[in-house]
Amino acid sequence: MTDTALTDRKNAAIARGVGVTTQIYADRAENAEIWDKEGRRYIDFAAGIAVLNTGHRHPRVIEAVKAQLDRFTHTCHQVVPYESYVHLAERLNALTPGDFAKKTIFVTTGAEAVENAVKIARAATGRSAVIAFGGGFHGRTFMGMALTGKVVPYKVGFGAMPGDVFHVPFPVELHGVTPEQSLAALKKLFAADIDPQRVAAIIIEPVQGEGGFYAAPASFMKALRELCDHHGILLIADEVQTGFARTGRMFAMDHHDVAPDLMTMAKSLGGGFPLAAVTGRADIMDAPTPGGLGGTYGGNPLGIAAAHAVIDVIVDEDLCGRANQLGSRLKQRLESLREKAPEIVDIRGLGFMNAVEFNDRTTRLPSAEFANAVRLIALENGLILLTCGVHGNVIRFLAPITIQDDVFGEALDILEASILEASTGSKVALAQSLRSK
Repeated sequence: MTDTALTDRKNAAIARGVGVTTQIYADRAENAEIWDKEGRRYIDFAAGIAVLNTGHRHPRVIEAVKAQLDRFTHTCHQVVPYESYVHLAERLNALTPGDFAKKTIFVTTGAEAVENAVKIARAATGRSAVIAFGGGFHGRTFMGMALTGKVVPYKVGFGAMPGDVFHVPFPVELHGVTPEQSLAALKKLFAADIDPQRVAAIIIEPVQGEGGFYAAPASFMKALRELCDHHGILLIADEVQTGFARTGRMFAMDHHDVAPDLMTMAKSLGGGFPLAAVTGRADIMDAPTPGGLGGTYGGNPLGIAAAHAVIDVIVDEDLCGRANQLGSRLKQRLESLREKAPEIVDIRGLGFMNAVEFNDRTTRLPSAEFANAVRLIALENGLILLTCGVHGNVIRFLAPITIQDDVFGEALDILEASILEASTGSKVALAQSLRSK
């Protein structure tokens, strides 16, 4: 079966709304590498969109899931509970930022975690409005879409969004929005559009994911916490993409001196198995009545088992320290290319949550075309990359934090060659060809 034939089958059988970045059909994977059905090898700098901080098939994760398979795979925790769910909740209550009593619920996806965080905030405050930020991404369900600050492709064609959702600009000084301007926009919103006494929560990604890997400044996060406290508004940190060592700390909010009231988690929590969580202040989490939260597959035993192993790996292998080392190497390599590739306008990122942003060398406007050219050249040479950003001109790097040093070095060589080829229009010889391996 060729890739072309399988793509034809996919197009005939699967709705086109499920967009696909590559036409690679995975056959097997290990740590930071994927082999397709024809035996071609790729280095994975997407990691299932930040799901595999511990890599493909980490032995300890696989071992934990196999052991759980031999016991039971599903009871629905709301019908027949199990200790591993309780223990993981205890661990997240202890690991998440904030020196106060916490409680946790488990669901299946990041979008579901966000939906439940909004439900909990509304139940706890008796208010309905929620404020989010331009460029933010919070899921593809209806509330998730409403909160997401990007129209195409997430909102287009789906009609009216849920009400009482408002947006303000996220502070990105590269694009002319200072923290002071973002705060001023919030105050203007309170004066012109929504009484702050009707606002249940403000939701923010400490580092925007789909929006372009922009980190919220510490001064802004502190001011946001103070504003929420002043008006009795809950602060929700969406750590679906930033969590579990990606930013060089267990959570991105650990970079700040303030704690959120509620935190959403998913992606790398399950190490490749579907699992998501909401953790927050105990009194707030207890606001919904019994039966108001949960789901048939929420906290599936296999995902719970995987998550216990993921946390153990992060601690035992010091993946936070490893993330800082890898991110430093990546950013240094990109910085070395600035003079040769004038399209590079910014290099950024906490830990190993890094990005490079490109502008057109002539117009100096954001260039999605250049970013996509780099992505396609890299893919041809065996490196899987993802683009992001409101303008589509950012490449984000989400390789497993467990990536081997030699594989990482190989990936950096391909990345450099791809950027230079896109910039100069000339092929750059690689030291090795992945396709020969």
